[in-house]
Amino acid sequence: METKEYITIDFFCRQHGIEVSVINTLHEYGLIEVMLMEEKEYLPLSELAEAEKLIRLYGELAVNPEGIDVIIHLLKRIKSMQLQIQLLENRIRLYEENT
Repeated sequence: METKEYITIDFFCRQHGIEVSVINTLHEYGLIEVMLMEEKEYLPLSELAEAEKLIRLYGELAVNPEGIDVIIHLLKRIKSMQLQIQLLENRIRLYEENT
């Protein structure tokens, strides 16, 4: 597996001024994906934006991992509901156009 698609956890933590344990805790809660390759832990680049968002919640807003889990869950529900609303609005518009 190529490491071009990954960033080391150590490097990520140094860049953001956090402890590696923060990433490990977020990983334990299933909030981010961590890959183990060649005895090093890596963060997939596809997870980078999400990891940075979680780090901001943790560091700048002092939200604990349990709180972050709740926030992410609620944001996913809101997004799902917004999609459902859009779908229903489209169906109503289609119905109104045919009557």
